[in-house]
Amino acid sequence: MGKNDHMGGINAFVMTAQHGSFTAAAERLGLTKSAVGKSVARLEERLGLTLFQRSTRSLSLTPDGERYLESCLNALEILEQAEAELTSHISRPSGRLRIDLPAAYGRKRILPLLLDMTQQFPELSLTVTFSERFVDLIEEGIDLVVRIGELADSSGLIARRLTSQKLVICAAPNYLKRVGAPQKPEDLQQHQCIVGFRRGQPISWLLKQPTGEVTRYTPPPTHELSDGDAMLSAVLAGCGLSQLPLWLVGEELRQGNLCEVLEGHSGGEMPIHALWPKNRQMLPKIRHVVDMLIEASQHGVLD
Repeated sequence: MGKNDHMGGINAFVMTAQHGSFTAAAERLGLTKSAVGKSVARLEERLGLTLFQRSTRSLSLTPDGERYLESCLNALEILEQAEAELTSHISRPSGRLRIDLPAAYGRKRILPLLLDMTQQFPELSLTVTFSERFVDLIEEGIDLVVRIGELADSSGLIARRLTSQKLVICAAPNYLKRVGAPQKPEDLQQHQCIVGFRRGQPISWLLKQPTGEVTRYTPPPTHELSDGDAMLSAVLAGCGLSQLPLWLVGEELRQGNLCEVLEGHSGGEMPIHALWPKNRQMLPKIRHVVDMLIEASQHGVLD
């Protein structure tokens, strides 16, 4: 049996272990289910070990299988690194880049840059998803995410701060004419408020105190919307006040379609980061995108 069969068997084993079935592994490898099953069976035969506990319903790794998976993943990572380091100075981004972005910000600020990049590097294909949820990059095979807000524990990941999101509290002129503008934060209780909504919870606002300290404030959630563009539509329609990022409302404020209120108080900021797995640091597709995002942030394109 040639060495190539060994690598095929290892790939089939790793994919099956990661996705929990021969069918899912076959889909990802572009093989038939039976080819993947046979490949894994040959590997087990060669090792003289059972790697999977097979039952009618599911496949699970045996203790030997778990140990072998860990070794295989380490070895594949070393090979990938070696390849990436060798080619990083000459290679152009190519292959499929899987990237997950926050919805409104991703569409407005990041997607145009990615689309430009595909014009520059035709060998690059994109898979772009838009979500605000926590994504396990390694588990879900995602190369890069952009996230707004403080970072939770991100071990195994590299994070680069791109910029910060500046927030303003604003309303449409017709709403303010009808109800009046709040003069101090306590007045917000008497207002209709449009708040973001995530994981079943309204998102609190960030208010700047006279001391400069920023505190969280939960406004009365008259309308709860889970998408930035939808929140903007609601404010423009005169449905109430909202705290929104400047990148979303800057143009509307300049044109007078919205007015800022509580100016001294609404200057909360949130960091925006790019995150990617440590073990994929040198891949040209990731390196080029991160470099491009950092350069864009230095030129103020991401604000």
